[in-house]
Amino acid sequence: MFKAIDLFCGGGGLTEGLKQANFEVISAVENNNSAAETFKANNKKCHLFQEDIRFISSHEIMDKVGIKSGELSLLAGCPPCQGFSSLTKNYNPKDKRNSLISEVSRLVKGLMPKAIMIENVPGLMTKGIDFLDNFISDLQSLGYEVDYKVLQVADYGVPQDRKRFVLLAGHGFKIKIPEATHSRDGRDGTLPWNTVKMAFEGLDTPVPHIEAVKNGGPRLFNWHVIRTLTPINIERLKHVRPGGPRYDIPDHLRPDCHKGKNKGYSNVYGRMDFNSVSPTITCGCTVLSKGRFGHPTELRTISVREAARLQTFPDHFDIATSFIDDACRIIGNALPCKFAKIMSNACYEALMNKK
Repeated sequence: MFKAIDLFCGGGGLTEGLKQANFEVISAVENNNSAAETFKANNKKCHLFQEDIRFISSHEIMDKVGIKSGELSLLAGCPPCQGFSSLTKNYNPKDKRNSLISEVSRLVKGLMPKAIMIENVPGLMTKGIDFLDNFISDLQSLGYEVDYKVLQVADYGVPQDRKRFVLLAGHGFKIKIPEATHSRDGRDGTLPWNTVKMAFEGLDTPVPHIEAVKNGGPRLFNWHVIRTLTPINIERLKHVRPGGPRYDIPDHLRPDCHKGKNKGYSNVYGRMDFNSVSPTITCGCTVLSKGRFGHPTELRTISVREAARLQTFPDHFDIATSFIDDACRIIGNALPCKFAKIMSNACYEALMNKK
């Protein structure tokens, strides 16, 4: 079995995809305590470095997992990307997270994996172009052939509108970015996009968070748990069409900052549409004011488990926290598992052909 290491693993979305593609994930790195607990709960045999990646050496990793330089099949990772995100209004070139991709370069030089897979926000090719150029230059100087592209995850069967930068590289061989399997209208031999309705199929009525806490905690309900909406937010939802903008809400029911304005972010206080993909799942995925996170037909937001379904986490994935903000952060920050699996499959097949 090919062995992989997941840098910046979060709660384990990328690792889940790697495992589904038949990689053995032997080690991972994550500095956030809540995300690390969830990762450990779902990957008991994997050695997790729960510390700042900047203070971990390639020799320390190799010693811990028993490999030598050049033996690792795949080094994968999703460096924190908030500094380059389109959701970041004011780009700060001094944001410490911007340079974390250089830590990947440092570890590549020591580990010399056969293949590399990196995921990030599309802004890495604009706001972060200097960091990207340096990273690619580093890889090429070490003998890696690089392919990269911005992809729409819905084009790979994920029921969500989410664009991601993907870079695949092989040491002395090329790993091609996989072709899309889906499209909005199912054209050119592809399948139509998967929908919110398909993602939610089979789930029963969610439990209010306050009730879950009183009855053993949200994990006992597999995090199919929702926040309780205020009466005014319930009234707002009554006026919003599935997939429609917040402009559907009468002016007297709008927050003061939105009264008399039909411009700016239109997704907040919105509903999803059963017959389409969801908007991008974020850390605010169960908060009505954070995006189009209202349920398509019911007077509630989506549940944490429904958000996990839209991120293509399997239902057996244990969100190992008792706090809803942490649970949403773990799910919202993850790479969709199905998308990760398809990208990992491309690496697996290239490694097989290289044998």
